[in-house]
Amino acid sequence: QLQLVESGGGLVQPGGFLRLSCTASGGTLNYWITGWFRQAPGKEREGVSCISGTDGKTYYADSVKGRFTVSLDDTKTTAYLQMNSLKPEDAAMYYCAVAPWWIGLNLTENKYLYWGQGTQAAVSS
Repeated sequence: QLQLVESGGGLVQPGGFLRLSCTASGGTLNYWITGWFRQAPGKEREGVSCISGTDGKTYYADSVKGRFTVSLDDTKTTAYLQMNSLKPEDAAMYYCAVAPWWIGLNLTENKYLYWGQGTQAAVSS
C-alpha cells in the first residue's frame, strides 16, 4: 500500500532551521491528511502539524505555531515541514503519517494509518 519515506533531518544550532520531506509512493497525498509527529527519548510521541491534501488547510500544535510551516508540493507526492527558529526542545525523531481525508485536520495518532520510518532532528550548540 502507500509507503512514506522521510528525509532532511540533521544537526543544527539553536535558532537554525531544517526542512523535512515526506515522499509518498504507491499513491499520492491527494486524499489524505498528512501529519507530522515527533518523539524525543523518554517522552511521549506528540503531534506537530498536519495538512489536508484536498483543500490545503493546515493545523499546528501551539508549541510550534509561528515557527514551523507544513506544505505539499504541486504533484501531491511530497509533504514538507519547514522548521525555523529551532529550540533544543524541538530535538526529536520526526515522523510523517497519513489519515483518511474525511477525518479532517487532526493530530490523533490512532487516526493515522501509514507511517514513515522517521528522520532525526538534533538541535544543539
